Amino acid sequence: MLLFIGLAVLVGPVFMSPSALRDTVAASSPVGWFAVVLGGAFVLLHARRRLVDRRR
Repeated sequence: MLLFIGLAVLVGPVFMSPSALRDTVAASSPVGWFAVVLGGAFVLLHARRRLVDRRR
């Protein structure tokens, strides 16, 4: 979920009409990148745990 929220923050301003909200979302791109990296790390950890459990 965190990965998708980060992607929405990064891609959202492209599809929004020019407004103050668009500028605010565009300015929060570092937060979007942080969410993408953190969400990706959680996805990888979950996949690794499932793989290890499957081998047992």
